[in-house]
Amino acid sequence: MRTSVVDVGSKTVRLVVSDTEGGAPLPVHTSKWRLRLSEQVAPGEPVPGRAVEDLVDAVAAADRAATRWGAAGPLAFATAVVRGAPNRLEVLGAVRERTGVELCTLPGEVEAELTFLAARRWMGWRCGPLAMLDIGGGSMEVAFGRGRLPDFAASLPLGAARLTHEYFEEQDPPAAERVRALRRRVRHQLRDVAARIRWEGPRTAVATSRTFQQLGRLCGASPGRHGPFVERELRSADLRGAVDRLAALPAVDRARLPGISAPRSVQSLAGAVVAHTAMKLTGLRTVTICPWALREGVLLRHLEDGPSWWAEITRLHEKEAAGTGPVPLRVATARG
Repeated sequence: MRTSVVDVGSKTVRLVVSDTEGGAPLPVHTSKWRLRLSEQVAPGEPVPGRAVEDLVDAVAAADRAATRWGAAGPLAFATAVVRGAPNRLEVLGAVRERTGVELCTLPGEVEAELTFLAARRWMGWRCGPLAMLDIGGGSMEVAFGRGRLPDFAASLPLGAARLTHEYFEEQDPPAAERVRALRRRVRHQLRDVAARIRWEGPRTAVATSRTFQQLGRLCGASPGRHGPFVERELRSADLRGAVDRLAALPAVDRARLPGISAPRSVQSLAGAVVAHTAMKLTGLRTVTICPWALREGVLLRHLEDGPSWWAEITRLHEKEAAGTGPVPLRVATARG
């Protein structure tokens, strides 16, 4: 049996087709379409018409590719860049009507829970009480738990693309005061969440997302070509130096650094500031870079709880779209 996931993120639309017969998602095909939505959609503003057209085309192409690889209709979701747009329902409706794919948005806390599930499955039970950090384009997710799903999950508007737009858009490289202002913003919004993580005292901490993967590489972790099973860690002390290094360079020069890709070079500084501040506030000196994240969490939840789970998510999404009620978090947080 093959299952496919389509993830509409801040930079790309990504398709993953996995063999799921044995209970673990083993990828057999991946594709991506670079849309760079975060560069076209300012926080709180609608997705423009041209971007909607590109999104529809990308989702249609992903659906066709999933069919060619023998997977059923994809589990399709969009993250913060679409979730926060005032014309979100129109965008999702256009995708559904023109592709037949039911693209959903998930609440940020649900994204945190699903990402935590993926990290837990990757790390195994040996890791004990687990803290998870994930930095996307529009939001940051934090979670802590001792079991399969977290006891605590939060989503904060601290995405790397969002903060780059708010703090660094007018200067490249930015003035030192703008970097300090961003750090103050992150400290303020992370204060309560960080206090909870410190109080819980996790035995293990993991970081997911391309932001953390690229920062890990910049700070000396093995390159991606060495495969997913190589242990990769990121230390707070190394990240402090990386922030200074990135802040001194314009985006075009950051792209020449190890691990920093050209499409993400503009937002790499904001991502580094968020990552370092989060680790410092939570007291996490070292995090393990985990290759599984939200996409794998969706697949795992689908495998472990059955198709009815995603069907319920879709049904409640349709209810919300019709204006008759919100998507309750209990759909994702049930521990059964």
